[in-house]
Amino acid sequence: MTLGTPDNSGAASLEAIARNGSLFRRIAVRIPTYLKDLRENPAWLPMFVLARTMPGRRMHWLGARRVRPLDNAGETMFAGVDCEAVVAGLRSDGLFSGFTLPPAIHEEIAAFAQRTPCFGNFDRRLEFMPGDHAEAEKRFGRSLLSGHYFERILDCPAALAIQRDPLLLDVAQNYLGGQAKLITTRVWWSFPTGKASDADKNLASLGKYHFDLDDWRMLKFFFYLVPVDAGTGPHVYVRGSHRRRSLKHQLTLLVGHPAEEVLDVYGPESPVTLTGEAGLGFVEDPFGFHMGTVPAHTPRLMMEIGFGVSRPSRRRFHGEPVIR
Repeated sequence: MTLGTPDNSGAASLEAIARNGSLFRRIAVRIPTYLKDLRENPAWLPMFVLARTMPGRRMHWLGARRVRPLDNAGETMFAGVDCEAVVAGLRSDGLFSGFTLPPAIHEEIAAFAQRTPCFGNFDRRLEFMPGDHAEAEKRFGRSLLSGHYFERILDCPAALAIQRDPLLLDVAQNYLGGQAKLITTRVWWSFPTGKASDADKNLASLGKYHFDLDDWRMLKFFFYLVPVDAGTGPHVYVRGSHRRRSLKHQLTLLVGHPAEEVLDVYGPESPVTLTGEAGLGFVEDPFGFHMGTVPAHTPRLMMEIGFGVSRPSRRRFHGEPVIR
């Protein structure tokens, strides 16, 4: 027997098999959802196949309708925010940060969230008060990484006031085209927990860069409802990743990819980590790579207002109410 450099090909092969097995499992879990979407709306299939490719997206953007000025565009709670500056930032970076909620608004939503039961890990059977998170994990015998309010948030007047703010629609239509419309509103907690599995993190869209593929063209506004620092699970966005995409990331069926794989394409300086006080707001093109990070010590309470250009599906991945 000759001694020499160890042959790691066997280990590498096993690692590749494990990765492929995980890939197939992740695809298989989504197949029932894909079939539901297809039965409800056959136009979903070309979107699902082509909207991940840059040529397909560019073709669809050609159908953006001309924007008509909004009569009430100036009646906004976001004083000093210029629609043209927001749209310019989105076209360049895919991200604009500069919205600030009035204190009365974000405080009202936070108080609503504290006194209203949420649902853990998108499962309506896992209902608990957010202040009882640790006890709920013991009671249910599993980690609870997130807590969602689903349609309950529509009972909060302050949340509805943000959803209806004309500046958001003005930005959405000037960026996406005149057919842009409000699609979803959701509020949720992300909790620190040492027990979360990779499957839990994937479900909550935490800890892995991904892009959204729910529509041909989308825009999402996010608002922090509590102060968010490095230990509160800040949101991260990869600047410029909405405008270009490696061929590998266009052809894969999965939207989530490891950080090193993403940053090899866009550079280590491209991620923007968004931290700030309660009320901080930002808007992004969710086709760009982004992720939420897992809170280390403090729960994060966050709101999302989504706009799209297609007929909304009755089935939403996050269980949030569909706005019609």
